[in-house]
Order: sequence, then structure tokens, then C-alpha cells
Amino acid sequence: MKAMILAAGRGKRMMPLTEHLPKPMLKVANKPLLEHHINNLRQAGIVDIVINLAWQGDKIKSHFGDGAAFGVNIQYSQEPEGGLETAGGIIHALPLLGEQFVVINGDVFSDYDVSSLTQLHLHSGEAHIVLVENPSHNPAGDFALSHMSPESQKYTFSGISRYHSDFFKDLAAGVLALGPILRERLAEHRVSTELYIGQWNDIGTPARLDELNQRLAVQDF
Repeated sequence: MKAMILAAGRGKRMMPLTEHLPKPMLKVANKPLLEHHINNLRQAGIVDIVINLAWQGDKIKSHFGDGAAFGVNIQYSQEPEGGLETAGGIIHALPLLGEQFVVINGDVFSDYDVSSLTQLHLHSGEAHIVLVENPSHNPAGDFALSHMSPESQKYTFSGISRYHSDFFKDLAAGVLALGPILRERLAEHRVSTELYIGQWNDIGTPARLDELNQRLAVQDF
């Protein structure tokens, strides 16, 4: 099975840290955030990885190369300047991905065991997303659990998921956000969910990055 790490975003909220550096290359516990994802995927038995690139993507390529030094095989999906948003980026990379694949947002940090996603079997056109408890910056959450009514308690999308490639069938190429598609397909019972209670952080602002690094330093991560 392959995995895709989404790393093409501009990271405007992380300025000035991302003025000359893509957000997934910012350091968490003295390693680029992207390296943590690669290590976690390798430990889960996923060694074929696709990374999408846009803003400062050459710096990701220069650091990781073909992935051999990190025990994985990396292919790159180059996007136009400005990127294609989440769904658009996945659609653009579909020729590099298999029938079913894992997707991880490059700007989150988590100890979620990705190997559990490799055990799932999705039918054509289905997806599975991992939800987490709502952080202070997203108190209303994003999606209800799939076995609950849409009006139930909503949780935050972790940016960790698995898809059958047909989930994106008939969607037009180009700039396309993922959230509205997930919401629509959840209503159609084509998306399953799980709630993960564990380490998860959205590295969305310099303050959040600093807070995470301080906490990990105390934990001797």
C-alpha cells in the first residue's frame, strides 16, 4: 500500500517561519515535521510514499531525495504555484497511487498508529477518516461520527485517512477542497470514521509549534 503526504500548502499563518521554507519542513523535536510522518509510515510497513509539492517544494526534494536514506521510496507530485487544495492535490497524484491508499496532512503531528489503516478494506468509492477531540482553535469540530446523526457531537478531522481511488472518480481536476466532499459523502454513508484519543496537534501557527516543542522537550521525546 502507498501513502500520500500533503505538503504543498503555502502555510501563510506560519509566517514568517514559512517565508523561505515549506511548513512540513519546520522542526518538531529537532526533526522536520515531514520526517516524523515518513518514520511513522515506515514503522507501519508503508514504504512507498508520494509527496505533493508547490511552495518551496524544492527544499523538500533536496532534503529527502528518493527516500533511500530514510528507508522508503518517495515519488513527488508537482503542483502549480499556489497548489491545488487537498482534494485537488490527491486527484492530481492519483496516477502515482494504487487502488487504496493512506493520506496524511503534512502539517499535523500525531502518534496515531497508521498500521491500523492498512487493515481496513474499503469498497469502491469509500473512505475512512480519523477524527480527534476538538482543540481550542476548532471547538465546534468538523464531522460527526458516521454511525451518529449529523446533528450529533462533531469532532475534528485529524488529516489522517484512507481512500479507495474511486472516491475521487468523476471529480474534476484543479483546485478543489476536500472538506465539502467528505461532508457530502458522509451523508451518503460512503465515509466511515473513528475517534482517536491520543497525541495529535495541528501545527497551524508559530505559537502552536512552539508550545508543542516545549511540551516534547519536557517529555524528552
